[in-house]
Amino acid sequence: MTGDDAEVAAWISAATERITAYTQQLFEPTPLVVVADVAPEGLVLLPRRVRSVTTVAPVLDGDAGTSLPATAYRVTSSDVLGGVDAVHLRWGGYDDLIVGAESYNGGWRGLFDRWGAEQARITGEFGYAEVPPLVAQACALLAAHVQAQAAPSDADSTQAPGLNVDDEGNNVRIEDKADDQDEPLPPSASTGNTQVDALLIGYLNRGHSMIGGI
Repeated sequence: MTGDDAEVAAWISAATERITAYTQQLFEPTPLVVVADVAPEGLVLLPRRVRSVTTVAPVLDGDAGTSLPATAYRVTSSDVLGGVDAVHLRWGGYDDLIVGAESYNGGWRGLFDRWGAEQARITGEFGYAEVPPLVAQACALLAAHVQAQAAPSDADSTQAPGLNVDDEGNNVRIEDKADDQDEPLPPSASTGNTQVDALLIGYLNRGHSMIGGI
């Protein structure tokens, strides 16, 4: 690539946006709010590699209900070999001071059942701890390709990547926590460069079988 620092940054940003749309992955830790379906057994599959979870709340009539305590769920991550990115609700715990969450009523598990919530809102940090070397290589290659394909007037900075996922059988959407962010990026069938597509094939997030890039 050629140009000053600002121009190079713009090409890298453009390439990053294409890679994000193509892979539907996050390659650096990113704060997100994820709304996902809750399976009958209390499993909430997450569409991205999860790093940490700060709040879990049921979605009731379009609004978030009371956040659950950490004793009411556990989190698993694909950072652990063989792990799946998910929140497991109804894991245990109770609070005898909360109506419906008493130990003799089944604790938080029983309360969640009575809420009848079909979705949960998960707030946390998602993405890879650091950009994989192969993804960094693909980004550099694509940035050079985009620059070669575009006129100089096209070298403006791109909007920050966002995500919008609707996996088959599991309605998932991702909301950026910042109020001033642009609309999420729709999935893309290609980055626009077949060589880059081939480099990224192992990082495609296409349904639960490849959650977290497994």
